[in-house]
Amino acid sequence: MKRNNKLSLALHTLGHMAAAPDQAFTSEVIAGHNATNPVVVRRVLGLLRVQGIVVSGKGHAGGWRLAKPADSITVADVYAAIGAPLMTVEPLAAPDGCAIVAALHSTMTKAVAEAEAVLRRHFARRTIADLAQAMVQGAKKKGDLRFPPR
Repeated sequence: MKRNNKLSLALHTLGHMAAAPDQAFTSEVIAGHNATNPVVVRRVLGLLRVQGIVVSGKGHAGGWRLAKPADSITVADVYAAIGAPLMTVEPLAAPDGCAIVAALHSTMTKAVAEAEAVLRRHFARRTIADLAQAMVQGAKKKGDLRFPPR
């Protein structure tokens, strides 16, 4: 199975934004926190901007911010905005017309669809504010005085 890391990047970023709502985060800063490229950040957050989850500003005080209160954004909203399943089933290599491979692929596809349905229900009950609160509590337990990052 192939995993989609866009959701992880989006949720990590939104958690930080919710923990520091007065702060704008540049693509470069977000990329540094996620060990990725600013272009990747802009692509992912652009999907969220289209859905009204974040806004962006240009110039000296520019950057990304939440477009609405963190307690009104569910993880399901973010998941839907990303528009890609968390897990996918890659085609299995097999001789043409192999009934066993076809049956296995069908079984795996159905299992992943069921898992996605469970994830969506769980995500609908969690907000970005919930994630931010957990992040802040975790940082305090670890004694991380740099949280939220600047």
